[in-house]
Amino acid sequence: MPTKQSDIVPGQILEGKVQGITKFGAFIELAEGLIGLVHISEIADSYVKDVKDFVQEGDTVKVKVLNVNGKKVGLSMKQAVIKPAPPKREVRRPVEFKPRSADPPPSLDDKISRFLKESDERMQPLKSKNNEPRRRSR
Repeated sequence: MPTKQSDIVPGQILEGKVQGITKFGAFIELAEGLIGLVHISEIADSYVKDVKDFVQEGDTVKVKVLNVNGKKVGLSMKQAVIKPAPPKREVRRPVEFKPRSADPPPSLDDKISRFLKESDERMQPLKSKNNEPRRRSR
């Protein structure tokens, strides 16, 4: 069955023949002489400096139809490649928390009283300096 432009739907994967190469991409001839463009950004997953490094005129390539806009057909070579599914990651189970000692954790009151005691001990040297009489120099 001949393929007409109306038969081409975005998402289809087709085979075509490279008809021309430019700085910005490659023209691919699909069935029944319909020509589409694979932009340089859709040639490969890696950086493409020169399209000729990836395809040559006359090569048969698989392409995915990205869009059809009137007589223009946008194609992609990198999206036509079926990529293997990424390996499934094992789900790690959370580690159970085990207290280091059998003592119950301190209560809020205990924490506050300990803080006040330590704070008072740290303030003692400063308080003793302030109680000394000041010397005035003339």
